[in-house]
Amino acid sequence: MAGTAVRGRLNWQLANVGSVTDETARVRTITLDAPDWPEHRAGQHLDVRLTADDGYRAERSYSIASAPGEPLAITVERLDDGEVSPYLADELMAGDELELRGPIGGYFVWSAADGGPLLLMAGGSGIVPLRAMLRERQRSGSTVPARLLYSSRSWDDVIYRAELSGYDATVVHTLTRAQPAGWTGYARRVDERMLAEVAWPASEAALAYVCGPTSFVEAVATGLVRLGYPPERVKTERFGATGG
Repeated sequence: MAGTAVRGRLNWQLANVGSVTDETARVRTITLDAPDWPEHRAGQHLDVRLTADDGYRAERSYSIASAPGEPLAITVERLDDGEVSPYLADELMAGDELELRGPIGGYFVWSAADGGPLLLMAGGSGIVPLRAMLRERQRSGSTVPARLLYSSRSWDDVIYRAELSGYDATVVHTLTRAQPAGWTGYARRVDERMLAEVAWPASEAALAYVCGPTSFVEAVATGLVRLGYPPERVKTERFGATGG
């Protein structure tokens, strides 16, 4: 990733926690007041470092959930075997301090100048950088058409559920494990048939951003290319089970 080479030149800084907001039972959004934070781009990420009383340090990378110009925010999903996410998702409180550095990454980013149409594909917490893009689109006044296909385990696992319904964009959900009574939407993993129904035709030259677990990203990116999307128009960001 482009950000990997830059990471070593970034300095750690202290940030105060402004607020914590529960998004689901396992996910919360944390706003941060970092006085020395430089401007970031929608889609970038940052590193968080925690130091234990015995001096042990643990670092994890998190996508930035906020658009440029907004208060800096990250959204964290608790992993039960994680070193960092259980503290951030369960114990961290407003007024606490965190060490962070960034912004990191320059490939998986979008701004209004990049145009569209904008096709966003998210699996689970992969929605986080795509939310930053939707917020950037709204804040900038961009009128490029936008579509989001969001795969979640259940309706209760949909992150930013209320917020997503408020965007001037087409939002399509698929629930892979459990559906509420009366559910009429998709109820399976994203496949090529679903992509053909939701995505713009390749002739529209949409910009596609795909973020989620590796298996999700590989399936979606491969499916879009098979539908005629040029590989260079399909940007991907993966996360696995080793973080937390």
